Amino acid sequence: MMEVCEYAISNAEAFAEKLSRELQVLDGANIQSIMASEKQVNTLMQLLDQALAEVDTIEGKLLSYEEMLQSVKEQMDQISQSNRLIQISNTNNGKLLDEIQFLVNYMDLSKGHIKALQEGDLSSPKGIEACINASEALSQCMNVALKPGHDKLMAIKQQQHLFSELRDTFARRLTNHLNNVFVHQFNHFSHFKMTIPQFYRSSCLSLPGHDQSSTLAQHTAELTLPKHSPLHRDLLRYAKLMEWLKNTQREKYEGLSRTYMDYMTRLYEREIKDFFEVAKIKMAGTSKDGKGKFGLHGSSGKLTGSTSSLNKLAVSSSNSRRSQSSSLLDMGNMSASDLDVADRTRFDKIFEQVLSELEPLCLAEQDFISKFFKLQQIPTLAQGENMDDSDGLMHSKPVSEHRHSISEKDMVRMMMNKIFQSIETELNSLIALGDKIDSFNSLYMLVKMSHHVWTAENVDPASYLSTTLGNVLVTVKRNFDKCISAQIRQMEEVKISKKSKVGILPFVTGFEEFAKLAEAIFRNAERRGDLDKAYIKLMRAVFNNVEKVANESQKTPRDVVMMENFHHIFSTLSSLKISCLEAERKEAKQKYTEHLQSYVINSLGQPLEKLNHFFEGVEARVAQGVREEEVSYQLAFNKQELRKVIKEYPGKEVKKGLDNLYRKVDKHLCDEESLLQVVWHSMQDEFIRQYKHFEGLINRCYPGSGITMEFTIQDMLEYFSSIAQSH
Repeated sequence: MMEVCEYAISNAEAFAEKLSRELQVLDGANIQSIMASEKQVNTLMQLLDQALAEVDTIEGKLLSYEEMLQSVKEQMDQISQSNRLIQISNTNNGKLLDEIQFLVNYMDLSKGHIKALQEGDLSSPKGIEACINASEALSQCMNVALKPGHDKLMAIKQQQHLFSELRDTFARRLTNHLNNVFVHQFNHFSHFKMTIPQFYRSSCLSLPGHDQSSTLAQHTAELTLPKHSPLHRDLLRYAKLMEWLKNTQREKYEGLSRTYMDYMTRLYEREIKDFFEVAKIKMAGTSKDGKGKFGLHGSSGKLTGSTSSLNKLAVSSSNSRRSQSSSLLDMGNMSASDLDVADRTRFDKIFEQVLSELEPLCLAEQDFISKFFKLQQIPTLAQGENMDDSDGLMHSKPVSEHRHSISEKDMVRMMMNKIFQSIETELNSLIALGDKIDSFNSLYMLVKMSHHVWTAENVDPASYLSTTLGNVLVTVKRNFDKCISAQIRQMEEVKISKKSKVGILPFVTGFEEFAKLAEAIFRNAERRGDLDKAYIKLMRAVFNNVEKVANESQKTPRDVVMMENFHHIFSTLSSLKISCLEAERKEAKQKYTEHLQSYVINSLGQPLEKLNHFFEGVEARVAQGVREEEVSYQLAFNKQELRKVIKEYPGKEVKKGLDNLYRKVDKHLCDEESLLQVVWHSMQDEFIRQYKHFEGLINRCYPGSGITMEFTIQDMLEYFSSIAQSH
């Protein structure tokens, strides 16, 4: 339009008028068009009226439908509310059913279980099995984890009351029955067991003038302890019931434990006392009856046994039977047969038998106590919880039971200490008797006891047996140390005869016998170190006391005493090959060699005494600065003096002097060591050395003088040989 009216911008008024005119034209055309369509409008209006009437009709129907739907809605709301209430009721009924089912399943005890708890036979296997099942079912019922509010239900209260009555009734029945079992078993063992010592007392000691040794020989008792495996086997049938009693009635459980300990303490005390009495009788009678020996020593003349009968045997036999050796001095004065190795071997077997009988007895009893009283350490699951094997449910466990389980090992140890309270005392008494019979028995006891302690510690270091044997081992070790100290003290107190030659000292030969005995006993022993320490102590004492005796000797020269005894010591240590005494062996050889040389030199100064003094003077002048070739110009050592001294020792005189020397050496030396030829050969070597030394001095100090000895080296060899052969 703007393009058509190019002047619109330049002449706006003209443009506005034009637009107005055109608008009027259009309005007129429009009115004419409307007026032309009036009929159609009327028709449209009629149609609109009809539509409004239809709308009113529809609205009426909708209102009626709405009223109908409103009624249905109210009914549906009522149905929905009813369904919700029904669902809640069903849920509650389901939960109630679950609770009832839970309570019925876990709080209901069958009539059979109730009857077993009230009247079940506790003596038959079937009855015991029924009681075990019933007690387990009762425990499950009583240990059910009830929810809050359950305990307020009357039915639950009644059931719990019933369970408590059943528990108390059955616990009382079980306790009474087991008490009766303990009494019956105790009376059974006590009634049917006739001990050997009682037999001895009735058959040996009641008859005046009866030969007790022959009776002992005729009625040899078996050194065995009664086996309680039948008792254990019978009681172990009640182990699960004891566990139930432990978990439900702690006081009755502890009462049964005390009752068992009381009865078994009396039973074991009697059996162990009788057992050790037999052992002591056998031990005291280890000597051979045919030879009239009795294995005792010491000045008391009687044994300190645990029974009067043993004391009577010892007193009556002390005057007719000799004592066994108890020291190195005695051993050194006895032959191998006198030492009676067979007696010591029998003692060793008796002591081993005692320990071998005690070991399985203690282990079996400890194992039974652990199983029967349920005192084994069980790994805990969680704090305050315990797994029930029967249904796999977790049940709460009192905290007090955890405190008990922590000290179960201590409980076992306490019961064992109570039941076997006499073992340690009896063992110490037996050890004291063995030590009194022969102090060297402590060697056997140390080896055997160490082995059994080592074995027990490997099985269970904290067991009663390990602890008890360990305590007794301390006593045995103390006796062993006392034995060694006593030998040393006896060495220090030894007295030698002033009228006879010393020879090999008794404690030297005694050490040899002791070492042979100890090596045989300690072969493959666990406590070899104890013996090695004792060896060193004894050997140092032997060394010191040999020197002490040598210094005090009047009849025999000190060098001879030292030479002979250290030669014997060296030979002994070389043959025994004791590794811990290697240094002492070398020292003994050194001392023997030194004193042999000293004795030879000192002895050889006597047959050529003047010649020795003459050449000692020559050597003194040379030492003072006189030249060797000028010694002959000294007045006291000129050639004439030398010839005069040499003439005093012709071959015949030398041989005579050597013969006297041989006789004197023979008097000094003892026959046992056979050193005469060794010493004589050493003297021959030393004599030749001195001869060559004298010849050398003559050649250097008196050159060209032609002075020689009255005899030659060959002559000397013949002298020594003929003298040795002539004697």
